[in-house]
Amino acid sequence: MHQKKTKLEQRKKDMIKTRNEQQMMQLIMDVANHNPEIRAVLLNGSRANPNVEQDIFQDYDIIYAVKNLEVFLKDHSWIDVFGDRMILQMPEDMELYPPSPEMEGAFSYLMQFMDGNRLDLILVPISNLHRFLEDSLCKLLLDKDDTIGLKSLLPASEHSYLVNKPTARAFYDCCNEFWYTSVGLAKSIWREQSIYARQLFHHVIHDALIQMIDWHIGFRYQFLVNPGKYGKYYKQYLESDLYNELIETYRNAELPELWNALFLTVKLFQKVANNVAEQLGLSYPLTEQQYITEYLQHVKQLPKNAKQIY
Repeated sequence: MHQKKTKLEQRKKDMIKTRNEQQMMQLIMDVANHNPEIRAVLLNGSRANPNVEQDIFQDYDIIYAVKNLEVFLKDHSWIDVFGDRMILQMPEDMELYPPSPEMEGAFSYLMQFMDGNRLDLILVPISNLHRFLEDSLCKLLLDKDDTIGLKSLLPASEHSYLVNKPTARAFYDCCNEFWYTSVGLAKSIWREQSIYARQLFHHVIHDALIQMIDWHIGFRYQFLVNPGKYGKYYKQYLESDLYNELIETYRNAELPELWNALFLTVKLFQKVANNVAEQLGLSYPLTEQQYITEYLQHVKQLPKNAKQIY
């Protein structure tokens, strides 16, 4: 038994030999060069971003501009050339998790390989390629025809991903979403609806907080930096004390502890929202905050056998 296990482990070790960047890019380009249906290759994502430090987990985000998409979709086995896969996802072929609307007319192969590499490959008909060029993180790697209009493509930059300065309406909408949902969260904690309470906290209240922090960072850097999706680069751009306060709001604990996380979140939201309001020349909705904070504190102390709220 021990010998079999050793052989299996050795076989797995032999099979998983991580390909480096040069090998992966060579493979991607070789496939494109040898297939007449593929007319251009573009790189986007973090590997095209000059402001992102490279690491071993960066995906290869590749676009193949093709003449006829249907040629590739008749038999998906053509992607086997890219290596031994751990798992494959094809969003355009899914029902429960369909692709985003901007992917209409394209087809994606999201491939995680056994050697740790990941290739997110998008096939785009040449006629639809212009929509994907709106992404400023697009770097031209190959153009076989010089007729697609790619030669004039600007150098890859984060322009498409910069935070936009909010309007007054957007600012007040964000505040409203945060405070209104906080009232609902208090009710769900009191009812001991654990899953529902966590969903509200992490997917609504935190989303509003993240939006406000994005604007806060935008003002700090004149709206010239990319904070990253879901706060990916907050550690780089957010003040260390605020960053540490944000980390404290992510508590995976029982419902009583969720109260503490909520009040920490309220405190942080007030800080960044006040700053954003000041930068916009707006008045922060302090009265609503005071009313709702008092309400939250009241509900926290409300007995489980209470027959009325007040």
